[in-house]
Amino acid sequence: MTEPEPMNTPEPTPAEGFRQSRFVAAPGATRVLLVRHGESAPAHPDRPFPLAGGHGDPELHPDGVLQAQAVGARLAAVEPIAAIYVTTLRRTHQTAAPLAGLLGIEPVIEADLREVHLGDWEGGELRTRSAAGDPLFLQVLEQQRWDMIPGAEPLSDFDARLQAGLGRIVAAHPDQTVVAVVHGGVIGQLLAHATGTVGFAFVGADNASVSELVVQGGRQVLRRFNDTAHLNG
Repeated sequence: MTEPEPMNTPEPTPAEGFRQSRFVAAPGATRVLLVRHGESAPAHPDRPFPLAGGHGDPELHPDGVLQAQAVGARLAAVEPIAAIYVTTLRRTHQTAAPLAGLLGIEPVIEADLREVHLGDWEGGELRTRSAAGDPLFLQVLEQQRWDMIPGAEPLSDFDARLQAGLGRIVAAHPDQTVVAVVHGGVIGQLLAHATGTVGFAFVGADNASVSELVVQGGRQVLRRFNDTAHLNG
């Protein structure tokens, strides 16, 4: 759940009273910057994406490469990054590469942060169904559950593995800031879990956007969603 700002107000003067203060992470907390991968290659009904572990594994579109460069340059310039995490899918590796090169950090794979498995709709089928206005796709949007797709990963399983992956990252980096280059569905579910919402409230983060969680133990605070200032130049 999101929580109020901590009470760290400085001592007031008699005339001034109590001032508001900025958010300060608790000692031992980890800032996790969730970067959605850059735009991936187009889906074609007659040319399915290659699969990696059952997941569609497209490479970045040329525009996605430019997006990766933009988010990498921004984060390298303004954030004290201790580690970079990627998933098992190559679009996250390609997106992390510019930042990793600028900082001299080797990305670490956290497999449990891979995208939700879409069952029969892997390999680009989801985009095809979306473009066609497929009735089941419309039901997925209405019910706000990926697991309505035949063979798709159950929501409870998806949420549990994301929390396991996030927990390992947080345990390894107290009092540090890390970047995790992940996927739109992953960001949506992580932020839904953190804020106690359900469904697709946070699905739809833009490619190469930045969202931010501050995590300590069981406390998860959402500090930023879908920041794309680096893409607007």
